[in-house]
Amino acid sequence: MTMPTTAPAAHALGDVTASDSTLRRFLHGLPGVDTVGLEARAASLGTRSIKTTAKAYAIDLAISMVDLTTLEGADTPGKVRALGAKAVHPDPTDRTTPTTAAVCVYPDMVATAKEAVAGSGVKVASVATAFPAGRAAIGVKLADVRDAVEAGADEVDMVIDRGAFLAGNYMKVYDEIVAVKEACGTSARLKVIFETGELSTYDNIRRASWLGMLAGADFIKTSTGKVSVNATPANTLLMLEAVRDFRAQTGVQVGVKPAGGIRTTKDAIKFLVLVNETAGEDWLDNHWFRFGASSLLNDLLMQRQKLATGRYSGPDYVTVD
Repeated sequence: MTMPTTAPAAHALGDVTASDSTLRRFLHGLPGVDTVGLEARAASLGTRSIKTTAKAYAIDLAISMVDLTTLEGADTPGKVRALGAKAVHPDPTDRTTPTTAAVCVYPDMVATAKEAVAGSGVKVASVATAFPAGRAAIGVKLADVRDAVEAGADEVDMVIDRGAFLAGNYMKVYDEIVAVKEACGTSARLKVIFETGELSTYDNIRRASWLGMLAGADFIKTSTGKVSVNATPANTLLMLEAVRDFRAQTGVQVGVKPAGGIRTTKDAIKFLVLVNETAGEDWLDNHWFRFGASSLLNDLLMQRQKLATGRYSGPDYVTVD
């Protein structure tokens, strides 16, 4: 598997961010999205059948890609510790079950999560930049990021200023991403959340994808999971096309994270097919593709046990998050 750098670097597209006008010209010069064609291709790929052996592999791969998430005002240290334990041993009765990729929490819970997954290889991700609305001054957003990183976050999930983006103030969004990337330092990877359900059009999702990558995102992410429209096969397909094309032009590989609304094994496998058929095998790894989810893991574990034993477990087989 090739592992291109994700470090922001001078590349063939460097001059497009020289000014607001050049950035606007580039983003509005991207090809328009064929809505019918995009949705038809996403639907077609979702009908691919997966045989038993391949399904077992896909389930384990999907488990390894989950960012097990709790982002509620009622989160407690005990809940976060329990989540960390589940990330490390998703099925305590079967130690062959892969660990999840990460646990994702608010910045004030990072230290607790870090302790809970210590020594396991599970990453700790933290939302920041006034998640989920992103409505705060840049100084507040950067302080949020620094708090998370200082507490030990391996990854930071930021939200873009959708108001600025929709108003066409692309350079403001670009500069904020660059500043957040700098605040992450060398120790934390940056996921940039677009909240695709609020961007209104596929053209805007394509523009946001390129804007995030130009600014140094290590991942581009669909959603916060806090609005009515989150990850869909079509918007994820569009973002996968963007990271594929970005690497073709720059040599820089960027990950993709659909989040929100992915609840079943069947859904997860559809997304893995999208990855394989659109971006390619290089993205079929949790370094480059993640699921932002909470309830998804339970269904993956139930389906994994069904393949192993031929029957579904009782309702107490998995924990209720």
